[in-house]
Amino acid sequence: MRTSARNHFVGQVTKVNAGAVNDEITLRTKEGLDIVAIITHGSAAALDLAAGKAAFALVKASSVIVMVDADTSKVSTRNRIAGSVSSVTKGAVNSEVIISTQGGAQIAAIVTNESADHLGLASGKAAVAVFKASSVIIGVD
Repeated sequence: MRTSARNHFVGQVTKVNAGAVNDEITLRTKEGLDIVAIITHGSAAALDLAAGKAAFALVKASSVIVMVDADTSKVSTRNRIAGSVSSVTKGAVNSEVIISTQGGAQIAAIVTNESADHLGLASGKAAVAVFKASSVIIGVD
């Protein structure tokens, strides 16, 4: 499957917390990351999601926030992926930032050039990619 989402995580569902309207899905990626998604109960049922099922998670780069030198335990986002900046590609207004984890996963974020400069984003700098569970799309093959 091909999509425009820059972040595509392949893995296995480890947990489904069912609710009346929304379900919380936890996906463990092949790199060992836990990605949490909030999707409608109807979607979870239609995808037949259950622990052990192979699935993937998609996250648009524009939904990813980059943090440096911050206590991420005080952020309300469910997904916090720590790593280091592997590249920064500046455009006219925005920069694409790639953060790599020790486990080999990569996550792309789009931030303004002003933010990239303010945060001192450069190759090798420690950074954390954060995104809300509601920004995650779950799919199955």
